[in-house]
Amino acid sequence: MRKKILVVDDELHIRLLYQEELEGGEYSVALTDGRTPIMEVIAKEKPDAVILDIKLEGNPLTGLDILQIIRAADSALPVILSTSYDSFQYDLKSIAADAYVVKSVDLTMLKDTIKRVFAEKKA
Repeated sequence: MRKKILVVDDELHIRLLYQEELEGGEYSVALTDGRTPIMEVIAKEKPDAVILDIKLEGNPLTGLDILQIIRAADSALPVILSTSYDSFQYDLKSIAADAYVVKSVDLTMLKDTIKRVFAEKKA
C-alpha cells in the first residue's frame, strides 16, 4: 500500500514539482496551499506524512502555526518542514517537526528525509 503525503505550500509550482517527483511507486500525493483549515484537509486526505512550508504568503497562519495545530490534534503524524530559509530550523516552534529540509531543485534530501521519517515511525 502506498503512503500518502500531504504537501502544504503556497507556491503552485512547488506543489506540482513535489507531486511529480514523489508520486508513483511508493507515494501518492495530496496538495493544499494552506488556506483551507489543515485539520479539515487531514481528515479528508488521511495522509501518512505532511510536508509543510513555513512561509505561506496570503495565509494568516504560518507553517509553524499550522505545525502547532497538527501537533495539538495528532502528535504521531510525521511533519517535515520544507522551507527556503535555513534560519527557521533554530526557531523553537520548529522542534515539534519530525524533520527540517531546506528547499532545493534537487529533491534528493527531501526524498531521503521522507524515507528516514517513515523508517523511524515504523521502529
